[in-house]
Amino acid sequence: MRWLAFPKMALGLTLAALAALALVGINEAGYRQSHRALAEVSEAQRVRLVLNLLMQNVVDAETGQRGYLLTGEKRYREPYDVAARELEGNLAALRLLYAGKPNETERLAELSGHVARKLAEMDMSVRLRSEGNDDAWKFVITTDVGREEMDAIRTIAGGLILNSNEALLQGQRQIAKSLRFARVGIALVALAGLFAFFLYLRQTHALRLAGERQQLALQRERNALEDEVRERTATLAELATHLQEVRETERGYLARELHDELGSLLTAAKLDVARLKSRLVDAPDAIQRLQHLNDLLNSGIALKRRIIEDLRPSSLSNLGLIASLEILGREFAERSGMEVEMVLEPVSLDESNQLTVYRMVQEGLTNIGKYAQASEVSIVMKNYSNHVVVEVTDNGEGFDTQRSRPSSHGLAGMRHRVETAKGKLTVSSTPGRGTKLSAVMPAKAA
Repeated sequence: MRWLAFPKMALGLTLAALAALALVGINEAGYRQSHRALAEVSEAQRVRLVLNLLMQNVVDAETGQRGYLLTGEKRYREPYDVAARELEGNLAALRLLYAGKPNETERLAELSGHVARKLAEMDMSVRLRSEGNDDAWKFVITTDVGREEMDAIRTIAGGLILNSNEALLQGQRQIAKSLRFARVGIALVALAGLFAFFLYLRQTHALRLAGERQQLALQRERNALEDEVRERTATLAELATHLQEVRETERGYLARELHDELGSLLTAAKLDVARLKSRLVDAPDAIQRLQHLNDLLNSGIALKRRIIEDLRPSSLSNLGLIASLEILGREFAERSGMEVEMVLEPVSLDESNQLTVYRMVQEGLTNIGKYAQASEVSIVMKNYSNHVVVEVTDNGEGFDTQRSRPSSHGLAGMRHRVETAKGKLTVSSTPGRGTKLSAVMPAKAA
């Protein structure tokens, strides 16, 4: 039955796709028409605003001129000067707005000529008044030149304003037309979309039962896989714990062998060098070489001790956890040159958990020395009523905890060791702002 549903589903999907494409096309066409209309409306509004400002400035200039002519006071001339200056800006703005429009540009040129002649007439009367030539400026005023120019300015500006109003109305009509077109188109597309959705619902209802049966089968398979994953995970966890115990056992064995066998050999060799040195008093070259050999043996003994401490820290069983961590931090500071700050409180942990804390701090310091590029390190161990908190923090370059890095296997080993001890390890780091390892371990019952 399912193969019969595919043609109907294809038809519904085709109708839905066509409806979506039609909706996008209608929307895009309406947007472009409305955008062009809005641009025309905005330009018409700007033209009308500049023309009104131009007329206002002409009137202000004429008012300031007459006030100055009647009183002769400079404060009446200031509005005239300001308006005369702004007229040039108004004409320049109109030239930009009318660029590419020959008819309006021609009318604007005619308007500019009348404005220039009107300004010349007003400037002449103002200049004659300032020179004290009363008869001359009064004669200029009595002529009809200024009135004629003003009438021409009003006529041309009014015609241009009418043109801008017509463009404004035309843009508004275009916007209304686009909205009507979009309304009708969207209604038709919505009907087509509803029909396609109806077809989709019919086929969905027909396929839902088959889907539910498949879901039940998949759920059974998923449960079986989850059980298998849990079993494998538990097996791997047991294997990892066993490997850690075997590694610690092998480390202890190697530490004892190095201490008993290699330690006795190096000590015997050092004693033999001392006896030979005491007998070769008259051979400076031989004494110098024996001293060099003695230094090499001392370095070998120190290396042997450091390897033994790394394999199985004797200070942990002899001196306790706090002293072991202090020795570990001090030796790390000497090797790396970093400043190590330690705040260690006495804690109540069993022997295995003490070793877990020691290994965690050791691995953390190893990672800091390899990757952190830090200058300061802090080791904190705090004791609470029922748990212990151990933190290793540095001020290095940090890393993104969501991405893998070379030390990720070491972090995974630390996390497994802590979780085996029924604790929790948290790694907090931000690139450029350092790294913080924090382990919470259960305290030993009193």
